[in-house]
Amino acid sequence: MAEMNNSFQIKSPQKKFPTINTNMSLKQIKEELTALSDLDVMDTPTDRERFSKDAYNYSPLLQKQLKGCCADLVVRPKAIDAVIATSAACARNNIPLTIRGAGTGNYGQCVPLNGGVVMLMSELNKIRKFDTYTGVVTVETGCLLRELDKYLSNYGRQLRLVPSTWRTASVGGFLAGGSGGIGSIRWGFLRDPGHLQGLEVVTLQNPPQKLHLDADASEALNHAYGTNGIITALDLATAPAINWQEATIDCAEWETAVELMQSCAKAAIDLNLCSLLEKDIVNHLPKWCGESSNNHRIMLLVAPDGVTTLQRLSASFGGKFTLIGAEKGLGGKYLRELTWNHTTMHMRSVDSDWTYLQMLLPKPEVSAMDKLKKDWGNDLLWHLEAVHQQGVKRLAALPLVKWRGKEYLENLIIQCKEIGCVIFNPHVITVEDGGLGVIDSDQVKTKQNFDPKGLLNPGKLKGWEQIVKG
Repeated sequence: MAEMNNSFQIKSPQKKFPTINTNMSLKQIKEELTALSDLDVMDTPTDRERFSKDAYNYSPLLQKQLKGCCADLVVRPKAIDAVIATSAACARNNIPLTIRGAGTGNYGQCVPLNGGVVMLMSELNKIRKFDTYTGVVTVETGCLLRELDKYLSNYGRQLRLVPSTWRTASVGGFLAGGSGGIGSIRWGFLRDPGHLQGLEVVTLQNPPQKLHLDADASEALNHAYGTNGIITALDLATAPAINWQEATIDCAEWETAVELMQSCAKAAIDLNLCSLLEKDIVNHLPKWCGESSNNHRIMLLVAPDGVTTLQRLSASFGGKFTLIGAEKGLGGKYLRELTWNHTTMHMRSVDSDWTYLQMLLPKPEVSAMDKLKKDWGNDLLWHLEAVHQQGVKRLAALPLVKWRGKEYLENLIIQCKEIGCVIFNPHVITVEDGGLGVIDSDQVKTKQNFDPKGLLNPGKLKGWEQIVKG
């Protein structure tokens, strides 16, 4: 990586990203930011490179596309006033500003495509308030999900939704870049009404504003990659705490395992997780989750009063039921960390040629999976997650895909769409192509209002890019 020079160099891996011109020298902007109180400023090549990456290496396409993207300066505010001052400096001088949580995302959400400043939110981590009547918690954006859940346990509450990276992911990063995970079988996805109750945001106007948005106004910043406002605090709904029990069910036949999984998901019991892994994935999981015996495996988090129901369902399908025990009694090894994108992580640790896709399966699910398996063989290994989507129980899939090149992957995606799968493509960088599927006019309008120069995380909001291109 080249040493930093005396002026901002706009780094654009593809011509389609708009160039943001600035005459402000790096030396000047660095001096301005260094003078601010409650703000750490970092400009070593190591820090700039480290904080310009997330887990986009899951995708060979993004590895190539984002190679060389690097911040010119990294800052870490310790107070909201420092966020406002940084925003003001960037707005005055047309400096791109990219917000970073813990960097656990894998779409390149926090990678600065156009250089400029990366702002780390990790020091803004206070839990400001908990409403004992409603269960709503107000927390600053950099608080780790693990620490927030630990705090809530003192009040008999817990988070509704967490990613498999819950130990290290920040609450703001999850809201801005995530969508669901553990808990989605009960609570759906982050953009479903009821989860996000409000936001505190700082705009990138000149001068910036600090605003508190209600639930309706906040939705435009939900899963927007930090492209249309700087989230500094969140009001989140929580759930009554349940002492989740870990259990597995092994099945010899795939169709049986899928049918049993669906029966478990539809049963009148509380589940927080219901995952199914094909046997070739189970064979490579850490041994502490149990021997595979060359079987497909359902992994569940179930309320204590649902254990006997799972045992009965398992017996009716000829499955092998194993109750592991209470989730918090495992000395740091959690079943949830074998599911969602941790499944991909574990398989990539065995063979880095594995990548993945994300989709909702069409009905009948087994027929669709059989068709794809027939055509793609063991280059496609099935990983399913039961989810609640718009009031209906669905099967989401995060299949492991062997990397055979861009054309190979594109052909697979085309075939998935042709048979009715809804694809959430983890090999693209824009909000719309990766998750939403369509341009959200409210997201674009909010960016027009809060970031009129388009300086926040440029290149990631497709609707805005289209406006820029005219």
